[in-house]
Amino acid sequence: MTDNFTINRQLHHKTIRSFAPQNLTKKQFDALMQVARHTSTSMFMQQFSIMHITDLNKKKIIRQVSNQEYVGKNGDLFIFVVDLYRNQQIRKQLGKDDGRLHMTDVFLQGVEDTVLAVQNVVNAAESLNLGAVILGSIMNDPQKLITNLNLPPMTFPLLGLQVGVPTQNPQLKPRLPLSFTLFEDSYPKEVDIHKLDSYDKVVSTYYDLRDTNRRIDSFTKQVASKKMDKHITNRNQTVEVLHSQQLCLA
Repeated sequence: MTDNFTINRQLHHKTIRSFAPQNLTKKQFDALMQVARHTSTSMFMQQFSIMHITDLNKKKIIRQVSNQEYVGKNGDLFIFVVDLYRNQQIRKQLGKDDGRLHMTDVFLQGVEDTVLAVQNVVNAAESLNLGAVILGSIMNDPQKLITNLNLPPMTFPLLGLQVGVPTQNPQLKPRLPLSFTLFEDSYPKEVDIHKLDSYDKVVSTYYDLRDTNRRIDSFTKQVASKKMDKHITNRNQTVEVLHSQQLCLA
């Protein structure tokens, strides 16, 4: 605990999945978008864009892709897009070829810009007593999202974000001990799973209290569960979709 307002907010971050049936005010919306615009950016290339989704049919498709019933229902829905198309068009209009825009490292720079923007908006939203949920689930079918949003080549929908007035106050979800995520100078090659026994108990208790009718295993068992095993899914096509978008070609 600390008396710093910003740090306290971040230490008490909770994902919100239930929102009041109202949209952001214009003042809230403008503030969040300005925060996104001022996000740190790799090499000042500013390689992300934001889609604000208001069309009900598009929301329905995103909800189907995400397989989450609350998506697009209340609050405001955004899709954050890695965007190399804009800089491609700038280069073209200045008489330049695409240069290195098709390279994987440039795409990763765009990923960095995009993820930072999402987290900045979440922090800002929570400072306004709003709730937010980051939707990595839009990656369940990236090609369907690209088609649904009519995205041009050189773009890729990376994360969704739903923001609104929260109507729930969930428990604080326990995170891994720092000893498993913070290292000095070198990475320890051996992971002692038994040192996670206490954390596993905390995670199991968290899920038991959240939903007494649904058994959720410990953290280590979740890592070893079927959802992390090899199986066929549209997510497996991510590389092919990136290539079809003319991204990560080398």
